[in-house]
This record gives sequence, structure tokens and C-alpha cells, in this order.
Amino acid sequence: MKFLRLKPGFGEVLLAEGDPRVDADLERLEREFRRQLDAGMWAGVPLSGVRNGRREALLVSNLAEVPPDAEAVIFFPRAQGGDGSSEQRCSRRGRTL
Repeated sequence: MKFLRLKPGFGEVLLAEGDPRVDADLERLEREFRRQLDAGMWAGVPLSGVRNGRREALLVSNLAEVPPDAEAVIFFPRAQGGDGSSEQRCSRRGRTL
């Protein structure tokens, strides 16, 4: 399994790689997974096939949710900072969401 990070201008950057069936690899993957989520990243597992010209992914919040046959987990930044602590405002109406 590979952990990839999407970086604008760089494409995919390899963060970690290992076999989750091997204890040492699993521990390393779990640490990296948590590190990325703590940094405010989303985690998605690409689903096979393309539907209506679009790719799909399963969003996961812990390594146990990743399907055992997954080849990769892709981490990408959340749209607004990622920590959820700031209020979001609707720019058209000025309302707090």
C-alpha cells in the first residue's frame, strides 16, 4: 500500500509505502496516517473504474476503514484550513454556516 500526498505543482508525492499485513509496516503506516490527518488532510482511497467520466474515492478517517485490497491512500488538503475551528461565512448573504 502506498500513501500519496497531492501537492499543487508537484503531483503525487510518496509519503510511505508498506504491507499492512507486516506488523512493522502497519505501525509505520498507522503513524503516517495519523500524522497526515492531524495536519488537516483528508484521506481518500481511489475506487476502481471511472463512472460518467469521473473518478471516485472512498473518504476514510482511520486506517481500519481502508479496504484490505487498496493499493493507495491519497491525502489532500481540506478546502478551508482543515481544523474546523474557524467559522465559515456564505459570501453572498453574509450568513454563518
